[in-house]
Amino acid sequence: MIKEFKEFIMRGNVVDLAVAVIIGAAFTAIVDSLVNDIIMPIIGVILGGVDFSSLAITVGEATITYGNFIQAIINFLLIALVLFLLIRAINRVSRKRAEAPAPPPAPTAEEKLLTEIRDLLRERR
Repeated sequence: MIKEFKEFIMRGNVVDLAVAVIIGAAFTAIVDSLVNDIIMPIIGVILGGVDFSSLAITVGEATITYGNFIQAIINFLLIALVLFLLIRAINRVSRKRAEAPAPPPAPTAEEKLLTEIRDLLRERR
């Protein structure tokens, strides 16, 4: 069972997934900073100084901070936009590589020999 588990963990997909999660966490920190430190203050100025993170409703003794929810939606949309643009660029590069035809392979020694034989037979006729 330990051997199977080790094989499972060492598969390329699992390692790739682990790397993706770590990079995703770091990327999330960058997007959070972009949203909280750059975009939200601009939106706040445009909307007359509204700060979404401070929006809340108090119901009894519970505080519902719907501003944080709005912030999370904006974060999600920005992450989705950046990923879309990244994947779109990768697809364009992939298409360009796929569209470029590969040069024809050089003839093998056997093909060269057969071509010479063919040409000699043509000359005899």
